[in-house]
Amino acid sequence: QVQLVESGGGLVQAGGSLRLSCAASGLTFSSYAMGWFRQIPGKEREFVAAVSRSGASTDYADSVKGRFTISRDNARSTVYIQMNSLKPEDTAVYYCAAVNGFRTYRNVREYPNWGQGTQVTVSS
Repeated sequence: QVQLVESGGGLVQAGGSLRLSCAASGLTFSSYAMGWFRQIPGKEREFVAAVSRSGASTDYADSVKGRFTISRDNARSTVYIQMNSLKPEDTAVYYCAAVNGFRTYRNVREYPNWGQGTQVTVSS
């Protein structure tokens, strides 16, 4: 059974940084592409960033490009997202997701496996 557990969320002032982690178990991690998404109440879950199974390819939403960096450690079965220059509009619950595939994936519906989410709140 695939399990994804996010950590690292919290409250930070605008301009600050946070690093989220997502520890995976129950899967051959190096066979899975990983993604980060976020959601605020009343809105659809939106793509933030993705990394291919090898880590060689990454993809970012325009709203976070240049501020967020996704990475993975296949030896630790963990994916990270480093979030810098945070803005109040980055406030959301952040989810990691996994899909058995080789490239990067942007579509929520392409990911069958999800974590429980971690809250990120950026104060102005």
